[in-house]
Amino acid sequence: MDRLESMDVFIKAVDLGSFAAAAAALDLSGPMVGKHVRFLEERLGMRLLNRTTRRQSLTEFGRAYYERCRIVLAEAKAADALAADQLSEPRGKLRVTMPAHFGRHCVTPILLELARRHPTLELDLSLSDRFADLVEDGFDLAIRTGTLDDRAGIIARRVARQRMVVCASPSYIAKFGQPLQLEDIAGHQAIVYRRLGQGLQPWLFPRDDGSVAGIAPVGRLRLDDLDAIADAATDGMGLAWLPYWLVRERVEAGALMRLLPDQRDYLYDCHALWLQTPHLPLKVRLAVDALAARLPKMMS
Repeated sequence: MDRLESMDVFIKAVDLGSFAAAAAALDLSGPMVGKHVRFLEERLGMRLLNRTTRRQSLTEFGRAYYERCRIVLAEAKAADALAADQLSEPRGKLRVTMPAHFGRHCVTPILLELARRHPTLELDLSLSDRFADLVEDGFDLAIRTGTLDDRAGIIARRVARQRMVVCASPSYIAKFGQPLQLEDIAGHQAIVYRRLGQGLQPWLFPRDDGSVAGIAPVGRLRLDDLDAIADAATDGMGLAWLPYWLVRERVEAGALMRLLPDQRDYLYDCHALWLQTPHLPLKVRLAVDALAARLPKMMS
């Protein structure tokens, strides 16, 4: 057996907590995962995992070996990436996870253009509002919007800022009036975004002192799709707080009106995240650079 491959299988079994989960992630059979681990144990003459029918846990030696394996594999991948850089051509599979709506409209077109320019690059894109884990789910790159949690071993680069605006249809304004300041929002119906498993997202507005005001508007319509919120606002169902790039054409056509003209727009950060590594693979670096170059133009 190949020792590096067996190390990779061992790490995946530890990260995911079971041979079955590792087998599914690596497209192997359960017995084959066990075979890789046993190969390492026999070669080392030491037990790596304590296994029962219900659970598995690392031995003391297994934990130390696990940490060393992560370093060895990271260095091996860095060495392979050096060869790819010498060829000046990104190669292999680039796995990216991104929010469904932002990914579909903004990120995916840029990555598809990158793939068109580099025929040796493979794309494996996941468009989902679920927060995937870079390590456990095996992604090279993650696109996140909003505030980031501090996590060790993760590098983040801001690639764009979405300008958030409050808007409504002319028919809604004619019927219910136009809010002129933030306090007026409480007296209006709103169409609010709600992500599965999370509470309602507040509408954010910069204050003159540098702080941010968060408003939780009243709304009987709660949707988890921004296009659907824009459609509902266009149909006169209430106020909406949306990225300007999404509603620009509707505003220019007169289907929606930008409200609160004296209020500064909140800038919603968009970041690219990847695992800290001794050598950033060319395919990841080119993808991040392409996003940083193209996304701000879309957002303006």
